[in-house]
Amino acid sequence: MATTTAINSSGGAATERNADAARATGSGQPFRTMPHHVEAEKSLLGAIFVNNRAFETVSEFLKPQHFAYAPHGRIFEASAKLIERGQIADPVTLRRFFEADEGLADIGGPAYLAELAASAVTVINAGEYGRLVYDLYLKRELIALGEDVVNRAYGGDVDETATDQIERAEQSLYDLAVTGEYEGGFMPFKDAVVSAINMAKAAHEREGGLAGVATGFAEIDKLLGGLHKSDLVILAGRPAMGKTALATNIAYNAAYNYSHTEGREGAVVGFFSLEMSAEQLASRILSEQSNISSDRMRKGELSNDEFGRLAAASQTLHNIPIFIDDTPALTVSALRTRARRLKRQHNLGLVVVDYLQLISAVATSRNDGRVQEVSEITRGLKTLAKELNVPVLALSQLSRAVEQREPPRPQLSDLRESGSIEQDADVVMFIYREEYYLERKKPGHRVDDKEGEFERRMTNWEDAKAKVANLADIIVAKQRHGPIGDRQLLFQGAFTRFADLDRHHSLEETFDA
Repeated sequence: MATTTAINSSGGAATERNADAARATGSGQPFRTMPHHVEAEKSLLGAIFVNNRAFETVSEFLKPQHFAYAPHGRIFEASAKLIERGQIADPVTLRRFFEADEGLADIGGPAYLAELAASAVTVINAGEYGRLVYDLYLKRELIALGEDVVNRAYGGDVDETATDQIERAEQSLYDLAVTGEYEGGFMPFKDAVVSAINMAKAAHEREGGLAGVATGFAEIDKLLGGLHKSDLVILAGRPAMGKTALATNIAYNAAYNYSHTEGREGAVVGFFSLEMSAEQLASRILSEQSNISSDRMRKGELSNDEFGRLAAASQTLHNIPIFIDDTPALTVSALRTRARRLKRQHNLGLVVVDYLQLISAVATSRNDGRVQEVSEITRGLKTLAKELNVPVLALSQLSRAVEQREPPRPQLSDLRESGSIEQDADVVMFIYREEYYLERKKPGHRVDDKEGEFERRMTNWEDAKAKVANLADIIVAKQRHGPIGDRQLLFQGAFTRFADLDRHHSLEETFDA
């Protein structure tokens, strides 16, 4: 008698039930049984008994819980244990496993093993039968997932909005889809070499020789080779160093290149702004492109001419593929769900997260400590980069310890709250602006100053400040793919804008170019 498996609301196999037990309702309409194929399961197990090599064709993706008929799952599990120990699995060697198995006794006991051997298919067909069994398992899980979505929608949990339920359903559906990707495993080295050659060819054919998404800053691109697919790139610094400004500049440059090269260069950008609103972020980009101070824009101090320039700049930004999500306190799970959706809809090519410490931990990890939470967040972002095959640029705060040193140049140990940030990241960059710290060291008068001492201190301070005015050090402290090193950029705070350093031209000429 054929049996099938009921699925509980969590999506796992729960209780065994007879597929023929529920035949009709009071109205005479038949019940639909869960997808299953007992004969395929019997034929696959028989093939394994006849030739244990058949197990190798399905062992990578097929597990005992994937069988609709529970005794078949137990037989498969016992066979796997014997084969993995180098022993033979057949009706004779398995007999002692099932002599006292009451579940097997109901269908014939050890004699049923011989019946399975008689149902054998060839080793060549075993893989196809295994995939059929697995496909039916996924369909049963899909039905369970659908039932769970319906039951939650009918439920009255006031803490869970419809949007929360949609995101949870999408996450569950994606997890099931990933579970179904059983064609992974080892890649032949020749295939890996071909992929590496194709990447090198793409870099060779592109102006500037970049293999990844260009940041738009020549010296940084030369050092990094662009932002590489599947990489987690951490951009860290103390407050007011310009992290968001640099991330916004990189996002704009990538999106602009994408829209002006018909998608050959640059990338569609998904910007998760957990700190600033979408309007504030857009204001920064407008300020950068129009040479109008964002502070004056906010205060309404613009002349008619400046407002005209602002309107003209906004027109050029309409087709720039940057998508901003300013939802506060997003979890990694929700962030990944939204990024995957953007990948499907708009071919997402770069993810920016501002900033890492503002991502919320999942409810189950709230009692594990903040270090553990940040570790889960960085692992989640790295997983997202690999899943979508896009670079993820995540901003991070630094601990106050950096300001206890002189000079307060950041280093890897300053990454705040977790060493896993350094461990999981493929690239770690710091922003350091010496001008910011010198501004706060302006000398004052002292009671014991002798004649001219205050003036000398002020002159030395002004000279030191002039040497680092509008300069920002970008410190690449870790890079899996290449060297580390420092690069300098120009920074114009009024317009929240960075630019390549050109020592042959003035600041105004550089930004006007």
